[in-house]
Amino acid sequence: MKNIFYLFLILNFISITGFSQDRIIKVTHDTIKCQIKEIGDDEVKYTQQNLYGDVVFGIDKNKIHQIIFSDGKELKIKDSMYDSEQYEKQHKNAVKVGFLSPLFGATSFTFEHNLKPGSSIEATLGIIGLGDNINGDSSEGIYLKFGYKFIKSPDYYFKGTQYAHILKGTYIRPEISLLTYSEIPNIDNYYTSGSGARETVTMFAIMLNTGKQWIVNNRFLFDWFIGAGYGFGDAKNSNAFRFAFLGGGTDSKLVLTSGIRIGVLF
Repeated sequence: MKNIFYLFLILNFISITGFSQDRIIKVTHDTIKCQIKEIGDDEVKYTQQNLYGDVVFGIDKNKIHQIIFSDGKELKIKDSMYDSEQYEKQHKNAVKVGFLSPLFGATSFTFEHNLKPGSSIEATLGIIGLGDNINGDSSEGIYLKFGYKFIKSPDYYFKGTQYAHILKGTYIRPEISLLTYSEIPNIDNYYTSGSGARETVTMFAIMLNTGKQWIVNNRFLFDWFIGAGYGFGDAKNSNAFRFAFLGGGTDSKLVLTSGIRIGVLF
C-alpha cells in the first residue's frame, strides 16, 4: 500500500513539474499561468493545464508587457507601434525652411530630431532682415523657437500597427518663442509720429501649435501648422506683425502664428 501511495505522489509531482508554469504579464497587470509554445512576430501561443492541456491559445503581443519563464528568465515585449527597432531604416532628423518666410522679412530655419515614436523636438532660428519686408521698414534681429512635438497615433489599432513614418502625421506642439529686433519705422510712421529713430523690440511668447507633416520617399517633407498663445514684451508700437508671430502688443496679449515649411530628412 505504501508503495502505491509513494508511486502516486511521484507521478503527481512529475505531472505538476512536467507542465512548466510560465507566466504572461499583460499590460493590464493580469497574469496568465501557462506553458509557452510559440512566440511569433505578432502573437504568443500557449497552453494551460487547467483548460485542456492540448488546446493552444493565442494572445496579441501588444497586449503583453512581459513573459517570465519557469526557469526565471524574463522577456520584455515591446508594442510594435512604439518599438524603435521598427523604424531603424527611417531618417529621424530633418532640416526645414519656412517656405514663405523670406517674403515677410525673416527667413526661418528649423531642425527637428525624433526622440522616440510619437515624440520629436524642434528648434527654429529666424534671421530678421533676411528677405523682403512687406511693411516697408528696415528691421534687423533674430528670433528663436523651441518646441516639443506630440505626433498623433492612429485612432484604431490593428495587429502590427505602426507609424507610416516616424516623423509623419498630425501633431500638437507646445512652443516658446524669443525675439529681438530693431526697426526704422516706414515713411507713413515717420510722418505720423515725427520720428524715424530706430526702435528695439524684445518679446517672449508661449504658444500651442497644431499641424500636419507629410513625408515623401523618406527624403522630403511638407509641414503646415497654425498656433495661438500669449505674448509678453516691450513692443510699444501698434504694428501687430512681429516676424515670429502676430499680436502681443500693448492692447492684447494674444499672439497667433501659422506657416508652411519644406525640408529634407537625413
